[in-house]
This record gives sequence, C-alpha cells and structure tokens, in this order.
Amino acid sequence: MRYLGSSSTDEGKLERVSIHLTSLPSDVEKVVIAGSSDAHTLDGFGKLALQVRDQSGSVLGEFVTADATSERALVFGEVYRRNGAWKLRAVGQGWESGLAGLAQDFGVDVDNSDSGASVDDVAVAEVAVSPAQAATSTSEVLDVSIVDVETPKRGVRTKKPVAKKVALPQFTLAGGEGWQTARLFSVSGVGSGEEQEKRATSALIATMQAVRPFARAICSRAGAPAGPFEGYLEVPFVKGEGKVIPDGVFRVSRAGHVWTALLEVKTGTGKLHRDQLENYLDVARRHKYEVVLSLSNDIPASAGELPVQVNKTKLNKVSLRHISWSEVIHEARMLLSHGDLADSMQAWILSEFVRYLTHPKSGATEFVDMGRHWVAVRDSVTAGTLRASDVKAMSVANTWASLSRHLALRMTADLGVTVKHHLPRKLSGDPQARNEYIVEQLAASGALSATMRIPDAAGDLMVEADLRTNKIKCSTTIDAPTDGTALRRASWLLKQLKTAPADILVEAVFADASEVSCENLATVRADTKSLTVGRVSELERFTLTSPTRMGSKRSGSAAGFIGSVTDGVDAFYRDVVQPLKPWVPSAPEAASAEAADV
Repeated sequence: MRYLGSSSTDEGKLERVSIHLTSLPSDVEKVVIAGSSDAHTLDGFGKLALQVRDQSGSVLGEFVTADATSERALVFGEVYRRNGAWKLRAVGQGWESGLAGLAQDFGVDVDNSDSGASVDDVAVAEVAVSPAQAATSTSEVLDVSIVDVETPKRGVRTKKPVAKKVALPQFTLAGGEGWQTARLFSVSGVGSGEEQEKRATSALIATMQAVRPFARAICSRAGAPAGPFEGYLEVPFVKGEGKVIPDGVFRVSRAGHVWTALLEVKTGTGKLHRDQLENYLDVARRHKYEVVLSLSNDIPASAGELPVQVNKTKLNKVSLRHISWSEVIHEARMLLSHGDLADSMQAWILSEFVRYLTHPKSGATEFVDMGRHWVAVRDSVTAGTLRASDVKAMSVANTWASLSRHLALRMTADLGVTVKHHLPRKLSGDPQARNEYIVEQLAASGALSATMRIPDAAGDLMVEADLRTNKIKCSTTIDAPTDGTALRRASWLLKQLKTAPADILVEAVFADASEVSCENLATVRADTKSLTVGRVSELERFTLTSPTRMGSKRSGSAAGFIGSVTDGVDAFYRDVVQPLKPWVPSAPEAASAEAADV
C-alpha cells in the first residue's frame, strides 16, 4: 500500500492511496480506508466520498457519506477478502476522538507526530487488520480516493482567500501599434504535423519544468503524487527488435520512489492510435512505470473517459490516462488568474505558453467542432424525423457531453472554483447510458441540455440548446424567501436583478401549480405586482431564463453553434447568476427587557 498524496480534479479535492492486492501478506484479510483531521471537525468539508478505481481509472465503487458533524475521523469503507475474492464494503462510521481513537479501537498504536493528519486537510489513514473475511477483484491494484465533494451550504457565504497576484512584465516603450513583443515559444516556420507535435510537447515540458505549480496541476491529472518534477523529450525504449519512442516522459519523486508516465501527444486533427498506446503500455509495464498519458484535442465527456479503448489485459499494473489540450490551457489560465504564483518570471513564462497554445499554428485547440454528424442530426430534429435509435445522434450526444464538460472547465479557470457538469448519479459513471439519455431527450424535445453546478452560487446554471426554435436558453432556479407576502418576496428578487437585461424571463412558481406566472423583467420592474396579482397560494421559487438566438451558421463550429452556447452561458452567469444570493432568514428576536421582567 502506498499513499499517493493530494490533488485537485474535476471531481473535487482528492487524497489518494494505492493498494497492490497481490502484494498484501496472506494473513491480511481486510484493509480499512479512513480519513481524519486534527484541527477541524469533518463537518467543514461538506460531503465526502470514497471512490475505488482500477488501473485504467474506471470507477469500481463509490460511496458518498452523509454530512459529518463533530467527528474528526471517519472510516469510509473496507476492502476485504471473501472466498478468494476481494470485496468492497461502504462503512461511514465516525470517531469524535480522531485518528488516535479510531486506531485504538482497531488495536493500533499511533505516533501523533507522524499520523499523516494535517491541519487544513483530510488525511488518509491505512489500517491493515487481520482476522476477517476472505478474497479478490479483477484488478491487482486499486486506486482509492477520498474526495471532498465541495457541496455548498445554502445560505452561508464565506470569504474566499484571495491568491496573491504578481504583475506580468509591461512593455511600454513600443514605437507604434504594429510593434509586437517577441514570443518565448515561436510559431514561425511551423510546418508538418510532426513538427507541430514536437514543438507543442517541448513547450509543455519546458513550462512544467519552469513553473512547478503548473507541473503539479498537470501531473495530478495523471495520478502523480506531489513532488519534484522532471520532464524529458523522445526517450527511446527497446521493444523486441525495434524501438519505441514516446513523445515525452514525466518523472516525479516522492519519499524515495520515482513515479513515471510515458507521454503520447497529438495536435491538430491527429488521432491517437490503439497499437501505439498498447506499445507504450507494454514498455511501461516492463519498466514498472505507473502511467501512460495521452494528450490530444479530444475532450473526454467526463473525467476518466478515454478517446481510444485498448486491450484491458494491457492495463495490468499500468494505468492509461488522457488529458486534452483544452484542459492544459484551462489549468494554465486557472493558475494565472487564481493561483499563488509568487514569481513574476514564472507567471510570464506561463502566460507565454498560453499565448503559444492559443495561436492556430500550435495545433492545440479548445472545443471548436460538434463533429461530422452535427448537420445531419440537426436537420433530422428540424424535420421531426430523429428517433432515439439514430446512431449519428449517439455521436452528437457524446460530443454535447464533451462540450458541457468544456464549459465547466472554462468556468473553473475563470472563476477559480471547481465548476462541474452535473449529471444524475446513475448516468455519471456510464457513458453509454448518458448518451442514450441525451438522445432520448433530443428526440422527444428537440433540445440538448446541461447543468453547471457552481460552488456558492444561489442555484445551478442550466443551458438548453433548442434545435427546433434555434434558441439558446440559460436559466437558474432560486428559492423564494420563506417569510413575508408574495409581493415582498418578488421585491426581494427584483432588488438583486438591478443590472440584469430587461428581456430576462421571470417565472414565479407557487404552491398551487396552476398559479404559476411569467413576465419579462422589464414588465416586473414597471409593476412588481404583475407576478403575484390574483395568486393566493404561497410563492415558493423563481426561475430566471435568458433566451438568445443560436448562431446563424448550420455547422457546429466555434463561430456558430459552439460560440452561441459559450457566449450565452458567460453572459447569463455574469448578468444573472453571479449577483444572486440565496435567502438567509433573519435571526430570531430576543424578548425585550420589559417582557423578560414579566
């Protein structure tokens, strides 16, 4: 068993431990996975989850705990043997006495000076216990993560720590508008696709070498522990009678162990190939490296998905991970806007790297196309002929899920908090079920929809692309105050929408569903009663919607459909969602002194 350190991903903040099942002594029949915090009770971490993955990164099991209260240690689950097979059991038992109390109950002595617990973080504790139950799984190595789900507490708004910013170099001596500053990573003379890949790979590794927080952010996505980073270009490995040369090699050292990833890079329209990745997996397994990491313009629809499927037997003892160039750009922007880069030179190097990647010649792109089936599926929706069994629609559904994740990554980099594309739990771990669900909705309603969950926002941001009406609709729902008249509740909302566009639709939802009302914001500003007049049941919530025209181009390009969705989400968050604050009831009033005397 090995502790792999902490990291931040799309799923939240992680603490990770790797369990090599076949290496466990035969008398160890149970491994208990627990977390603890010395200085704080666990209620401050929101909901916590235990995730168990195999070497490929696929989720084998997940358990989301109930909200903790006064506990300082928690057993999330157990990996145990039964009849020759490894099993997973969710537990969720807490200890107010912390790690020491937990360990004492398991008969383990804990040295407080080296317990692994930290002041501001959840620490992972491993307790191997004999007697118990009995054994296996299809995987020899389990990757166990404790995830801080970061569930926002409604009605509570806390001040976030502000990252210390450094100023980038300012060029003020230019003799005219045509004077351009030199590029650290030149785009001049970029020719073939192979040269494009080499330049992009070299720029990436050099930037990671110079900007360690950026190296940490990228390596954590591949499952690396925290530690000093080194990167190398085109390292040759012998395989049979020939050679295998990955585009790069990442190495991270921690506690006497060197973690290694082989890197395969594609730029432009280049596609990853199964045989090439399998060759790297063979080399990695022979050299006892941990990961093969692919990097291309393919944006996975969800974290952990792979654009290319390989023979699962190749994943024995080696993980295959994927990251897109879009994610690399977002990580860099996140650090520049919200990271604690104390060195102005590091900030300049990272900004030059972003400047390079966002140039068309770099071959690195963000989300720019809905795929070759987009026009055909859009025409089928307009004609009313699309059916849930349409194979082309499944491809569009997967691309829409990728676009939704791209939107979440963009917002994460812009806002400095982890924004997630929210899906029902039964769909989040099953790409096939997710895509079938999207196609069913598209065939039934003619619309594609997604939900963005934003920490500390008063409500989720929902975006809907209606292909029948050619409109993009962004909306959010916020609970109404629980006291006061309906008119007073409507006035409370109106005060928060002072700068919102006048064409925003305001829908008031009452306890009696037949009393729902909807007006545009201009009408409500002129007469607040227009939302409530004639309604007698309790006003429960408001839904705010912004309809905008879809791009005029039929293609699913950045200049057409994708640009419409992106611009609509950005504007709606800025103008509507960001200013909203959830209702916080007034504190109960104390009895007056006169009443107390009586």
